[in-house]
Amino acid sequence: MSQGYGIELYFDPALENQVLKAWNILARRQISTRLIEIESRPHITLFSTPFTDPLKLENIVKTLASRQEPLAISLSSIGSLANYNNVFFLAPTPSLALLQFHSQLCDAMKKEDIEIGEDYRPDSWIPYCPVAEEVPKSRMAEAFTVLRDLKLPVSGYAMDIGVVEFSPVREHFSFMLGNTVEA
Repeated sequence: MSQGYGIELYFDPALENQVLKAWNILARRQISTRLIEIESRPHITLFSTPFTDPLKLENIVKTLASRQEPLAISLSSIGSLANYNNVFFLAPTPSLALLQFHSQLCDAMKKEDIEIGEDYRPDSWIPYCPVAEEVPKSRMAEAFTVLRDLKLPVSGYAMDIGVVEFSPVREHFSFMLGNTVEA
C-alpha cells in the first residue's frame, strides 16, 4: 500500500554517482541501507503528499519541465533532520534558479487545487538530497563523520523531474528538463 507520492528532481549521471558513493559508504559501514532497500534514486524532493492523483501531477510536471533548462546544482554541505526519521543529507547551495523552479511548481499546483504541506511551501522548503534514513541514534556521530570526509562541493545538473509513489519507490513518469518527451 502506498505511503505517498513525491515530485523529485534527478541529477546527471556524474552527480548521481557522487551521491550513490555516499549511500554505498554508509551501507558498507552498516549505518544505513534504507534508501537502497526502498529502491530510491538520488534526488531532491520538491513536493510530497500522503494522497493525490499522480495523473493530476503529470501535466503540471510535463509543462514545468518543458519550460526549464537543466539546473546547476552544487551539493555543498551536510545536514541532518534528527526529528524526521534520522535523515542525513547533502544540501544544495540554494540558488535563485532552484528556488524559483520550486516556487513555479507550487504556483502551478495551487492553480490545480493541490494542497501544499507546510514543509514544501516556498517560504519553508529546505532543499536536500537524502543520503541516509533511519540512522540509529547511536550511529549518528559516525554517519556525520563519514559524510564530513566527502570531498564537497560536488556539482552537476538537475536533468529530470519525476513523480514517484513510495515506499518502495516506484516512478510513475519523469520528464527531461527542457524537453516534453518522457525520460
